[in-house]
Amino acid sequence: MTQNDDATPISTMGYEAARDELVDVVKVLEQGGLDLDASLALWERGEALASRCEEHLAGARKRVEDALAKAEAAQES
Repeated sequence: MTQNDDATPISTMGYEAARDELVDVVKVLEQGGLDLDASLALWERGEALASRCEEHLAGARKRVEDALAKAEAAQES
């Protein structure tokens, strides 16, 4: 993980970028060796990244559900 990762606003990240950085965060935390403040800051970023991923997945799920409902309605007509 680089210093630039912290400069990227999570709210602007796409799913893949957030997921990839989250994987990096988990690896760093699992390796240990960070002081408490650095570990907490990294964990907080990881939580925010996980929430961002969940937002993207919820949006994708809604789009699929909407498309399926539209297709089903068209077949019933």
